[in-house]
Amino acid sequence: MVAQKQTPRLQALYRDEIGPKLLKEFGLKNPHQLPKLSKIIVNVGVGKQLENQKLKPDYREAVIGTLTTITGQRPVMVKAKVSVSNFKVREGAPSAFMVTVRRERMWSFFDRLVNVAMPRIKDFRGVKTTSFDPGGSYSFGLTEQAVWPEINMANINQTHGMNINLVFERSNPAMSRFLLSELGFPFEKEGDGGRR
Repeated sequence: MVAQKQTPRLQALYRDEIGPKLLKEFGLKNPHQLPKLSKIIVNVGVGKQLENQKLKPDYREAVIGTLTTITGQRPVMVKAKVSVSNFKVREGAPSAFMVTVRRERMWSFFDRLVNVAMPRIKDFRGVKTTSFDPGGSYSFGLTEQAVWPEINMANINQTHGMNINLVFERSNPAMSRFLLSELGFPFEKEGDGGRR
């Protein structure tokens, strides 16, 4: 007998409770109009770590190790498409490492991000509510990888931050914000600039 895959907790919450709330809140007539979290992109820029257009090996291994551990996927290297003399970047030089997570892996990553990693940020008061693009996708950054409990900092001598993009389909900033809030995403409090 084949074991049935268990639906990630937050995906089930979205399907069973948050979806119907969104339909009612925004007057949507059809479930196919609901906004959908389609993928999460995690990337780490490495431009500052280049020496003679080559990436330092220990930094490269730290970034690959971190992204592989927290997402369960090996990252791909993104190379610069154009040369920018002001930033000492040449075309073809490494510029970032990137991972795109989808489906069950995406929901599990989001659950750990919201309920495990973000509460470990020192003096955390929530993320800004202004970082949505017109299509409802949301971008923010973490300053170091130590917030992930899977990362053993005793074995790491290179710290780095990361940018995280939550990509939505069929959405706008209002719907995405409502959806993220219902999923427990920690936005800063209104009117106090995040101060408690």
